[in-house]
Amino acid sequence: MDIIFLNNLKFDIIIGIFDWERENKQTIILDIEMASDITLAAKYDDIQHALDYKAVYDRIKGFVENSQCYLVETLVTEIAAIIQNEFRVAWLKIKLNKQGILGPGTDVGVIIERGVKPA
Repeated sequence: MDIIFLNNLKFDIIIGIFDWERENKQTIILDIEMASDITLAAKYDDIQHALDYKAVYDRIKGFVENSQCYLVETLVTEIAAIIQNEFRVAWLKIKLNKQGILGPGTDVGVIIERGVKPA
């Protein structure tokens, strides 16, 4: 199995359930792993056969920066659905970190996997 990854994607967004969270942007950090067979891309050295990680990034960036979800669970689930549906990714793993939300140096978030991980 081949994995394409996007790590340390930082976005300042509105997310959270408390009034102060709805008024102030917070930083989230995304790490995304996506199963993709890179055989044809490597053989032909052609983006037409590759999972275009720039296109994935641009789509996720546009979505995340315009979303106003209350829960990180909702946001990460919606990101996963976009990647799977629009980029035909059979398996992915996403870590969403709402860094520092409980105080300096704290990390809180969620990790999800969707689809069947290829062997």
